[in-house]
Amino acid sequence: MLEFFITHLSWLKLIGIAVGTWSIITLVTWYKTEKRIQALGGHAPSVPTYWPLGIDILYAAVKGALADKNLEFWQSLFDKAGVSSSNEEAYRYTCEGAPGGRRVIFTADPENIKAILATQFADYGKGKPFHDAWSDFLGDSIFTTDQERWHDSRQLIRPQFIKNRVSDLHIFESNVDKLLSKMGGRGEEVDMAALFFRYTFDAATEFLLGKSVNSLDNPRAKFSEAFAEVQRVQSIVERAGPANRLVPRGSFYTGLKVINEFVNPYIEQALRLSPEELEKNTKSDSGYTFLHALASFTRDRKVLRDQLVAVLLAGRDTTAATLSWLFHELSAQPKIVQKLRAEILDYVGPDQPPTYDDLKSMKYLQHTLNEILRLYPAVPFNVRLALKDTILPHGGGPDGSLPIGILKDTPIGYSPLLMQRRPDLYPLPSPTFPPVNVFAPDRWDNWTPKSWYYIPFNGGPRICIGQQFALTEMGYTVVRILQRFERIERYWKDGEQVMKAEIVLQPGNGVRVGFWNAK
Repeated sequence: MLEFFITHLSWLKLIGIAVGTWSIITLVTWYKTEKRIQALGGHAPSVPTYWPLGIDILYAAVKGALADKNLEFWQSLFDKAGVSSSNEEAYRYTCEGAPGGRRVIFTADPENIKAILATQFADYGKGKPFHDAWSDFLGDSIFTTDQERWHDSRQLIRPQFIKNRVSDLHIFESNVDKLLSKMGGRGEEVDMAALFFRYTFDAATEFLLGKSVNSLDNPRAKFSEAFAEVQRVQSIVERAGPANRLVPRGSFYTGLKVINEFVNPYIEQALRLSPEELEKNTKSDSGYTFLHALASFTRDRKVLRDQLVAVLLAGRDTTAATLSWLFHELSAQPKIVQKLRAEILDYVGPDQPPTYDDLKSMKYLQHTLNEILRLYPAVPFNVRLALKDTILPHGGGPDGSLPIGILKDTPIGYSPLLMQRRPDLYPLPSPTFPPVNVFAPDRWDNWTPKSWYYIPFNGGPRICIGQQFALTEMGYTVVRILQRFERIERYWKDGEQVMKAEIVLQPGNGVRVGFWNAK
């Protein structure tokens, strides 16, 4: 029969039949998909597109990322779909588009984010595509897995962040001393972003492995450079979507080899210890390391490697980025520095290291950390994949009050950064409550954000288990710096800073400041 068609029909007619068949199949598939979506709820307002397969959305996303204007790109999606606070009739902040021809939901709605992370937790996860994209770097760690494998990872790691470990501050002191020695004291210009990333890397490796990489003294350390390069390429791969296979990976695999060659000897050393020796080290303050604690629960080398690298990534980048933003803002607001320093001196004086209880008792310090995490959450944009057919509670229908139908494998992008800057989620500006885009720790004196309006550490079952460790490290660092220095001078101009969002949100142009020793 095929020979008959080839013999008796022209190529033009064959092409017409093929196009017609493809069109019918596409139409039937679209109809079935629409029926499934409508049965669940419906659609969110769509971002209008003018190029085939939503290529203009992809183009705008890449353009925004390259220009460090990711927040502006996200805001433009909601504006174009008519669901942002710039539209007086809609405040839902949920829309959908089809970049690359695939349906994607974008949301900055607290109710939808709560559903994804908590109330419908079983419906959403990282998904296989995320796991596959990150597996070379983070393996089967807590950040790349779902369901039972994720639960097992969390149960393995959670005990290492209990209060008596988090409140043990000696690990920070030696590294803070090195940090302070690099900061001058007579107003010399330093880039605190670079120093903070090296400082947190040293503290994290000491906590995890029992030995710092000493990147503060040796900024060109092979391991730290390799780690940074792997992160850089991984970020590009993640953004490239279906085109990620085109991303060159030579430096990525070279960096991974360096990371593994650095970490593996520590793993082998831990595995040579007997269960009794591991238990003794784990119970001892002086001998404790994160790796020894993990090795007392599992002898699987890959599990140990994957969890170590994952926690190192989280322990280094999120804390360093947040401290960088904090001192960027403090350098422009000397009155806040004075008030914060006065509280510190009242509690611990100019020399005494703070205790865990001291840090928790300093209300203005806690308000300052809360405020910087409100303006600059460490993970500004995140994604979950629908693990089955489900819904989102908000954003469907003409007025956004109906559910949205979500089919299995639909990606949901959500933005803590945009949500935490939505003016309509805050009281109106007043003398005691500055506009939402202003850094103002005093706003926390008489105001507390509503549940799910503030999620700098995510929320639900996957809430960051290192939250208290990070807050303690940041608080301790701020106290020790402001005990030593009384004034911060800025060497940057208004408008020159950008929000660089790779894996974490960090100042794209560094933090160029100077410090003056206390008299």
